[in-house]
Amino acid sequence: MGNVREKRGKLFFDFRYQGVRCREYTKLRDTPSNRKRMQKILDQIEQAIVTGTFQYADFFPGSKLVHRFADGGASQAVSQAQPAMATMASGTPLFRTFIEDWFTLSLPSWRKSHAGTVRSTLDCHLIPHLGDIPVGEITKTHILQMRVEIAKRKGRGSNATLSAKTINRIIQLLHQALADAGEQYGFTNPTERIKRLKQRRIDILPFSFAETRQIISTVREDYRLYMIVRFLTGMRTGEIHGLQWRYVDFERRQILVRKTIVRGNIEDTKTDGSLREIAMSEPVYEALLAQRQRTGDQAFVFCTANGSPLDNDNFTHRVWYPLLRHLGLDARRPYQTRHTCVILPPFSGHPPKRPGIARTAPG
Repeated sequence: MGNVREKRGKLFFDFRYQGVRCREYTKLRDTPSNRKRMQKILDQIEQAIVTGTFQYADFFPGSKLVHRFADGGASQAVSQAQPAMATMASGTPLFRTFIEDWFTLSLPSWRKSHAGTVRSTLDCHLIPHLGDIPVGEITKTHILQMRVEIAKRKGRGSNATLSAKTINRIIQLLHQALADAGEQYGFTNPTERIKRLKQRRIDILPFSFAETRQIISTVREDYRLYMIVRFLTGMRTGEIHGLQWRYVDFERRQILVRKTIVRGNIEDTKTDGSLREIAMSEPVYEALLAQRQRTGDQAFVFCTANGSPLDNDNFTHRVWYPLLRHLGLDARRPYQTRHTCVILPPFSGHPPKRPGIARTAPG
């Protein structure tokens, strides 16, 4: 029965083959994750020995014992262990092995939505390009070559290629992972010498006061109160869609921003700075009172007929953009309502007193 042992802080294999005690040393530090990784290799070695398919060169191509035990070609099953043994020879695990452990250990500190984004980035970009390279041998050249290939990929929507912002986000994630790997295995993070791509500045295009009044007065009735609250509070899409009645304090006239909805999941706000209280202006207060009559029996303030929160894609493509086209306004993301809130003067009028009875404009 073989063992994974330690000598001077580094791990090595200790097993017997054909009556000979074999010790094969690595540069891996004695950590639980490295022991687990090496134990998997040792299990493969012992299984191959039992089945008679063990070829020493398959597992330890640089060992002095290769010639002693040389006896023919390698089996397909054992050859699959070669990438793992390349890990042992380099002193650091393959990137694909390290990144899976890193992802698992990082999960508890991430929001569910962020974890999904990271998982997608790993599977679509990082692992395909860097997966078979020992993590300690990834160079600046490897990363720049990967960035060139990623930059050729189709972007979202009408974008011909991925945006500089998206590519920078991918490299930033790699930077975080390699920083932890460098600390664990003692190498310099190669991403530190890579400059970020210049990102295109996103124009801030708030609506004018007249345009805001026009949108609120024209939007379909079941979204009018929603638009009043959205324009006059500056809440983010996830925040207003995830707003629940338990976070609406009519007595203090405050909206408590505590939760957000991301990809259909209710989560904590993105940052501690997003955790805040919004004072209700008079139009917002009255709009929420009217909305209370509509959805007060449901958990969410603005919701569908069955009580589920509003879907952002449905709102954007079936309500928002058709409305802007109808009014002859330039297409802008709904997020511009947040920027609009900063410049709007106080609304002097009132939202509808009763659901179903709309005035020409809220103010």
